[in-house]
Amino acid sequence: MDYIAEYKRWLENPALTENERAELQSVQENKEEIESRFFAPLSFGTAGLRGVLGVGLNRMNRFTVGQAAQGLANLIVSNGKAAMDRGVAIAYDSRHFSPEFAKQSACILAASGIKTLLFDELRPTPELSFAIRHYGCIAGINITASHNPKEYNGYKVYWEDGAQLPPAEADVVAKEMAATDIFSGVRTGDYGAFVESGMIRILGRETDEAYLNEVLKVAVNPDCVKQVADEFKLVYTPFHGAGYRLVPEILRRLGYKHIICEPEQMKIDGDFPTVKNPNPEYKEGFNLAIELARRNDVDLIIGTDPDADRTGIVLKDKTGDYVTLSGNQVGVLLIDYIITARKLTNTMPAHPAVLKSIVTTEMARAAAEKNGVACFDTFTGFKFLAEKIKQFEKTGSHKYLFAFEESYGYLAGDYARDKDAVTASMLIAEMAAYYRTQGKTLYDAMEEMYEKYGYYCEKTVSITMPGVSGLTRMKELMAELREKPLGRIGTHQVEYTRDYMSGIRTRMADGSAEQMELKGQNVMYYELEGGTTFIIRPSGTEPKVKVYIMAKGDSKAAAAEKVEALSAAAKEIVR
Repeated sequence: MDYIAEYKRWLENPALTENERAELQSVQENKEEIESRFFAPLSFGTAGLRGVLGVGLNRMNRFTVGQAAQGLANLIVSNGKAAMDRGVAIAYDSRHFSPEFAKQSACILAASGIKTLLFDELRPTPELSFAIRHYGCIAGINITASHNPKEYNGYKVYWEDGAQLPPAEADVVAKEMAATDIFSGVRTGDYGAFVESGMIRILGRETDEAYLNEVLKVAVNPDCVKQVADEFKLVYTPFHGAGYRLVPEILRRLGYKHIICEPEQMKIDGDFPTVKNPNPEYKEGFNLAIELARRNDVDLIIGTDPDADRTGIVLKDKTGDYVTLSGNQVGVLLIDYIITARKLTNTMPAHPAVLKSIVTTEMARAAAEKNGVACFDTFTGFKFLAEKIKQFEKTGSHKYLFAFEESYGYLAGDYARDKDAVTASMLIAEMAAYYRTQGKTLYDAMEEMYEKYGYYCEKTVSITMPGVSGLTRMKELMAELREKPLGRIGTHQVEYTRDYMSGIRTRMADGSAEQMELKGQNVMYYELEGGTTFIIRPSGTEPKVKVYIMAKGDSKAAAAEKVEALSAAAKEIVR
């Protein structure tokens, strides 16, 4: 694409406001910035769109959002009148322009004759997934960039099962977008008129009630909360986002009486002013909550990201310091607890299973299988976990108990098909109450997990590759890894290489190969001696390459030592 010509086309288009035109004029001397904004359109895939807010073809703005909404509208229209009447549920988070993009999308769909169900204010992502299933919608849209920095926004699209858009439908939307002129090809209409005519229906607290009722059904052993509710205190923070109302409410309904919400972070604000990054993965975001916990002698802090699909926790350790648990650690704790509670309450189904992604800790498999529960891997992304759940429903081969990813996403129950921080917060609180009845904290419980299942340690090394040159380098890197296979990583011999694009697993000693069940993803997976794993995967939503290191050792220190050595090796390989 001639990015200079595209820049001029935008600059001269009368559809731009004066402020939008001024933004483009401000970069006219910066060729690199012009290229960044106009070298290619934002890529639409199964995760929809995600990018930096701003004016340009490769930015999130009302034009790129409008083009995506028209592409989705065309897909739905091609499915016939029944699909159009089923409608599309639309939600949004606390980010800049999220309400505007949501309303704009509703108007574009309505102009194509498609009914929409638009939430009246910000809502958790999992509630959108629930609403699609609850109201029988054909699709859903969520305006969110999840846990990304404040400069970002996104356009996530869901299909009728409440999971993210399948590849075939995503391809249709992408083709329709490419065939739609971004300025003249998008049809819209008057919002007020569409609401009055019933083409746009506003969803409110009645949907929250239906959703919370389903979430509460996922509780396994809520009686343990009653035993400690009078004295157990916990701190909650929504990081200025969509969990601010429903997470405290579900904890109250579970039976908790002392829920202390961090007041500054309960304020809805797309600038996320109290955190550097609104991601519950990072301890820095919990600083205010930790101070609040100290003042109130609280052992457990729960935090959810801006669209309330990811959950992080901070615990008080034996020395009184506050420490974070990783997504892997929380997932293992929940697997062990859910299995224990199911057995205690005699609610374990036949053929139970837990699900995880290929980059998620193998400690999860150990915890499941040692307790007689099957463990299955999928590709990274909750849409793949949702596909596996759907497969179980069709075949009846297994009943899933719990699904999770190392990136702080967890799901239980059949009401939704995306990770759910509302349910996760409830289960974590229930689990904490159970251990309190045993005279233990969650920190104590995690220490016991290592004794029960072995010493595992994981680390994700993220290497940012920004701009056009970064995208090029990411492609070159993956090609190099396939052309020149790694025989050794640091001091570790590679025993097997899995190329998840071709689906081939190769034994490095003799070159013998076997076909795997999973294929079609740009991931290189290295099985090292001693049961350690080294995985290289370009991010699908951010300009970075992620290296996942998963080690097992004879002790915590031995496993951690392996991880640190391989982290250094990762930075030598990915550059």
